[in-house]
Amino acid sequence: MLFLALLASLALPAFAIEPGSVPNYWDPKRRLEAPTTTGRPSIRFLTSDDFPPFNFIDSTGHLTGFNTDLARAVCVVIGLPCTIQARPFADLLPALEKGDGDAVIAGLSRAGTDRDKIDFTETYLRLPARFAVRKEDTRFEATPEGLAGKIVATAGGTAHEAYLKAFFPKIRLRAYPGIAKARAALKDGEADVLFGDGMSTGFWLTGSEADGCCTFIGGAYTEIAYFGEGLAIAVRHGDGTLRAMLNYGLQQVYQNGAYAELYMRYFPLGIY
Repeated sequence: MLFLALLASLALPAFAIEPGSVPNYWDPKRRLEAPTTTGRPSIRFLTSDDFPPFNFIDSTGHLTGFNTDLARAVCVVIGLPCTIQARPFADLLPALEKGDGDAVIAGLSRAGTDRDKIDFTETYLRLPARFAVRKEDTRFEATPEGLAGKIVATAGGTAHEAYLKAFFPKIRLRAYPGIAKARAALKDGEADVLFGDGMSTGFWLTGSEADGCCTFIGGAYTEIAYFGEGLAIAVRHGDGTLRAMLNYGLQQVYQNGAYAELYMRYFPLGIY
């Protein structure tokens, strides 16, 4: 909390990534060497099966999703076979610690994880914040000046509310008890703008509940201090060899275009 307060006191400008782009978390100048796979016959991934579009069972009974397909693509470029087993989310890290799997790819974030037991790869997806408006109001600019005086709805007690208070001081902030009520306020005209998680907002915009009322404006906000470091693959603490393999695989999957294909398949509206 002290760090967040310090950021706010610095009055840093709000920053948004340009919309419509596939996110890139890998420095093209950083060339990772292909790791040796000697002594490792396969990689056993653990995931959950109840968090679409990341991990879920499709209509044919097949385990699929952004995470699972990303894991399979990583195994292809590494050159190792992999298995992916679904377990309840709460059981994933205990199973990893016991050796029932080699890695967990299930939308995990580093926050709140025991770093003496678990290590993480580099980030493969951040979940940004986004602004949305009714379609007749796309003239609004998603900047502190452009939204000055506008009624902005968000879920109370969240990082999104804290971010608005820090960087958009001239808006008329309305914090609702839950994001569903904030979305309803936008749709019904009680609020001019919505600010919330980009992924879930994107699915709301394309779903029946929104009924085509609204759309994104501006870019994606990804400040780590507010919205986290993003999703990464978990491995047992000290398994540096596997961590290096997976980091190499993630970088290669981005460079060969497979990451972009998966991103657009599972997030067709884009969350950035």
